[in-house]
Amino acid sequence: MARALQLARRGLATTHPNPRVGCVLVRDGKIIGEGWHERAGGPHAEVMALQAAGDGSEGATAYVTLEPCSHHGRTPPCAEALIAARVDRVVAAMQDPNPEVSGRGMAALQTAGITVESGLMESEALRLNRGFVKRMQAGRPWVTVKLAMSLDGRSAAADGSSQWITGEAARQDVHRLRAEAGAVLTGIGTVLADNPALNVRLEHYSGLQPRRIVLDSRLRMPASARMLTIEGITTVLTCADSRESTAALLDAGAQVEVFPANAGRLDLQAVLDWLGSQAVNEVLVEAGAELAGAFLQAGLADEVITYLAPKLLGDSGRGLMALPAVHSIDQALELKVVDMRAVGEDWRITATLL
Repeated sequence: MARALQLARRGLATTHPNPRVGCVLVRDGKIIGEGWHERAGGPHAEVMALQAAGDGSEGATAYVTLEPCSHHGRTPPCAEALIAARVDRVVAAMQDPNPEVSGRGMAALQTAGITVESGLMESEALRLNRGFVKRMQAGRPWVTVKLAMSLDGRSAAADGSSQWITGEAARQDVHRLRAEAGAVLTGIGTVLADNPALNVRLEHYSGLQPRRIVLDSRLRMPASARMLTIEGITTVLTCADSRESTAALLDAGAQVEVFPANAGRLDLQAVLDWLGSQAVNEVLVEAGAELAGAFLQAGLADEVITYLAPKLLGDSGRGLMALPAVHSIDQALELKVVDMRAVGEDWRITATLL
């Protein structure tokens, strides 16, 4: 199963909106075939492993990181493929959270006389597909807020300059985070101040470009924005119904979605619900202090990744997040640090919300 999970990770940047799945076929104590789901619309992991095993699958055990599917989508059901190959046993790390599949794949295998087990390395499998699981169960994606700060907790110098607080290794690591996300979300303030591309720029990268989402309540997005000149989809979410501005953005290649205003602003819960309806599993928030703080204040962030740079920007530097004042320590918003490691000259701290 550890090998199946390792294979599944090869699809981190290529399978969304589908889950990342790996499969290993074993007979007489030896691996006879293995595969992983490479791209949405392509063969699933079980089919790839069966093809690799050839005629040797009869009587084998299939270790798969997710319950084999039982429904007809863009590809035939994997449960049927395993039954046709006459495998003897299927071990799944976790049950599929998709209501169209959940439990039905296992039931189909058992009805065919195949021994079925599940739960092996389940926590690792859940983490690998946490965005897919959240979308299936809650209807919205997993939200990661990415931040970068100096040792004294500043996100920018007093004049607003922030390029670059972190070093090259950390910036490359952010591109990896983008590659693994279905969408990268920012606010119009960041667009107007920095004109970012928000795409993946990794050497030899052949994965999918994440969808770029700009929250722009008053529709100030310039049609000349850098992100509208490069590969990938940019969608502007707004509360303003301006035909002229919308037409200019559409001509520039953007998509525009109009939402009802909530006190003159976009409702973040409605935004996430919409992203879930667009089959987005993971959202990486790369925004300024106000929007980043808004996600945490609303309880909509699942994870915070902070890059800590060995710099001091002083008392006049800009703060990391806009959050309400905390008058006593017992009012602090608590997080759980789940990972801390050096990335070049910087440190990356990953924490989840309690």
